[in-house]
Amino acid sequence: MAGKIYVTGDCHGDFRKFNMHRFPIQRELDKEDYVIICGDFGGIWNQGWESGNENYWLTWLDEKPYTTLFVDGNHENFERLKKYPVKEWKGGLVHEIRPSVLHLMRGNVFKLAEKRIFAFGGAGSHDIEGGILDPEDLNFAQKKKELNKEYKSYRIKHISWWKEELPDDKEINMASCNLSQNDFKIDYVISHCCASSTQSQFNKTGEYKVNALTNYFDEIKNNCDFNKWYFGHYHEDRRISDKEVVLYNQIVKIGENPVEKNAIVGYPKYKREDWVDFIYELKNGDVRLEGKISGVDADGTFLIDGRIIK
Repeated sequence: MAGKIYVTGDCHGDFRKFNMHRFPIQRELDKEDYVIICGDFGGIWNQGWESGNENYWLTWLDEKPYTTLFVDGNHENFERLKKYPVKEWKGGLVHEIRPSVLHLMRGNVFKLAEKRIFAFGGAGSHDIEGGILDPEDLNFAQKKKELNKEYKSYRIKHISWWKEELPDDKEINMASCNLSQNDFKIDYVISHCCASSTQSQFNKTGEYKVNALTNYFDEIKNNCDFNKWYFGHYHEDRRISDKEVVLYNQIVKIGENPVEKNAIVGYPKYKREDWVDFIYELKNGDVRLEGKISGVDADGTFLIDGRIIK
């Protein structure tokens, strides 16, 4: 019997959502079942080797009944990550953090539970309003002080920011080669950020910038045959389209969508093109439906497939 695969979003070193209370299905899982984190794993962060806190949580994850997998995000210590041993696993390359805690290296296609999973981590940091500081800059301390005073976000080279957050040409070329070897047909894509065209659907404030990786993901989106694409990074749990899903707190079985809050009249938190679950009131009882919003008025009333939802 094929194993089970679950997917979730960013952890940032906080793994409490995998406790038995919040993820009870794990009682039925074993090491041939998988939980994949869509970047910003955060369990490898400190400057030295593993701290006591890191060691505790990595061991805690390793002792779970299932196998924990993750792609990298933009909040990883890449200098440390690349020091872990590389091994071949399930058709691709991984960094072995623990025997059952594995980093899925960029551009590889893995065969898990009879499914082909294309993994490609990385993203451009967006929380850098104040820029990226260099500790070797003679004015480093003064710049840092001024940014702190102005409450502007920033990152520091080799401490909280690494250039490896975005891929190099070698990683992109390897990814393209692996996709070609699979005839550009895969079951699922797992990444941290998403394609530029996808990002534009919900990036109304312009906080998230287009870069070489998001543009490359558009190439994959347009040229590959895939069932669903799961990504993190944007700290939301919702379906963007019938094939694209952003995850954060929720853990979903692969192939499925996160549970979305019902739209409420008077609270127009939803916008046109959003996919939502909703309750449609009928005289003989309510029915739960889903669909893409085609319009929203000021009271929060919205249209789905020509149906007015009050």
